[in-house]
Amino acid sequence: MTSDYPAIRAEDMEKYSAAVTLSDMEIFIFPELLYSLLLANIMSPLIWEWKKDAWFKNMQKLTPYRKILRLKQFIMDNYDFNLDLETWGLTDKETELARFRQFMDEEKISKSNALFGYEGDKYYFSVDIRKHFGLDKYTSNIIPYWKTETIEAMDAFKFKPGYAKGAGECVSLSALYAAALFVVCQIPLEKIFLLATPLHSQNFIDINDGILTNNRRIVTKNMWFNGTELTAKAQRAMRHEQITIVAHNTGYVHVVYPRATMDNRVYEKFEKKLKRFLVTELDSEILYNFLRQESHLQICFQMEHLYNGKKRYIGAEKAYAYEHTSSFRLNDHTRENLFAEIDEYDFFAEPLANRICLNKLEDFFKNHKVNFDDKKSLDRLVQELDCTHIRKNEILNALFEFCHLTPRLPEKAKKFVKNPAVGITPEMSREEIIACLESLRSASTTADLAFYAYRDFSRTNWEPFIKAAVERNPVAVEGCKNLTEDEVLSMLESMPEQSIYAGPRVAQPDEVWNYGRGDGLEKAVFFASVLKNRNRGLSFDLVLDNDLTMLYLPGKTLRWDSAKGLKGKVSIG
Repeated sequence: MTSDYPAIRAEDMEKYSAAVTLSDMEIFIFPELLYSLLLANIMSPLIWEWKKDAWFKNMQKLTPYRKILRLKQFIMDNYDFNLDLETWGLTDKETELARFRQFMDEEKISKSNALFGYEGDKYYFSVDIRKHFGLDKYTSNIIPYWKTETIEAMDAFKFKPGYAKGAGECVSLSALYAAALFVVCQIPLEKIFLLATPLHSQNFIDINDGILTNNRRIVTKNMWFNGTELTAKAQRAMRHEQITIVAHNTGYVHVVYPRATMDNRVYEKFEKKLKRFLVTELDSEILYNFLRQESHLQICFQMEHLYNGKKRYIGAEKAYAYEHTSSFRLNDHTRENLFAEIDEYDFFAEPLANRICLNKLEDFFKNHKVNFDDKKSLDRLVQELDCTHIRKNEILNALFEFCHLTPRLPEKAKKFVKNPAVGITPEMSREEIIACLESLRSASTTADLAFYAYRDFSRTNWEPFIKAAVERNPVAVEGCKNLTEDEVLSMLESMPEQSIYAGPRVAQPDEVWNYGRGDGLEKAVFFASVLKNRNRGLSFDLVLDNDLTMLYLPGKTLRWDSAKGLKGKVSIG
């Protein structure tokens, strides 16, 4: 192989080729890749174009929080969440375990990664994971290639049938959010932490009391405790899963590996801030939010309402039921409006037996807040609850869990090694950022891998890209399964001569197949991948000569026009 960059060491080839495919399982094995994807998005011209959009006009006048709200709506409007099996295809446990055996013990992989048997904590034990994701129709060893998309691949979903806009899975959306927070909202990288769990990925932004991104949405501390169904869904990963990776511009901490590259002082500070975000004191507002989420406990409570000078009572479950179809709420100034909408027959003239009166607790909370770490304040709450109530302990335990979540972070008992921080700032231009990352490559594996995730043939060795193209593009191979070689060529010929990546950046075969377009170089790589998967013993050369790509096969030569402007040779054998 010839290119302007030196050969990749054999022991690093799997990691560098994984930077091209960026599947969820590869990021779990090679944690540097999570931040490399973020840096690839930051380098992308597409995200810098967002700054010119009218939606972000006068952003400099907004507070950081208002900037993030503006960004959230832009992402909601322009991207869908996508996690199907068809987009990036399937592989099997045996193949992937063989790939990763030299990097991580099989038992550790199975206990920590959702694709290899992990089913999470108590929540996930009640969910059939394979059925949930549509894998139950395959044998148990089949697992999905959930590849994390760059911003280009996310935007290109609009070319797929049935999609009207961009799309991506949770890791893609978290990396997109983080890049946009930096480029568009000008939030420093020091304040952005990427969090991965076995079944999810999100970010923690260290501004105000903290903000979590969750797929397309954001969650503030107030929202975390609002008791809505959307928030309950956003909490699932944090409540039920081990956080496997925390990534930052100073490095990463991984749940399995004893070595960590993040600044240990930064990690300790992050841990304290995340824990503060997930804890609140109990007051009447939080109590009502709690009952909104834990609806099965509403039957333990009632509300008193003064109507025409007389007291009347209603079961909490009835009152909350009316919230579903109303713009009014029980725990704010619109309560009286909500009560006015409730049918007269749902009220009773006498208190309901064996129910705790929420109004009484409201009076208590006017003078007290309950801190679950303070025994005295907790004892005062116990006294206020009806001590004969048979579900009192269940209510208290559920309240504690609602108000007090301890995240399962990678332990701090790691060997923290010094790692060069990614020192780019929001004040830099895109060109200055790329130059800075280029200068870090010899000292920072994360910065070096970012250019492979970025798919830049002018700044990388080509061997990892070709390895990934041949070995890990099952959708293109499966799609051409019943086509002859001539039919494959005809299909490629009919595609628009258009790459989803600008300049010398190159799409993988599955991207060409999914989005139905490609530069001549990308079509040549696509055809080479199909041929190689049909005949593993086949050897051939791919030659790039500026505006021409040639594939030298036994007995014939194929030619495609290319706009990538690259020169070099790849031997595939």
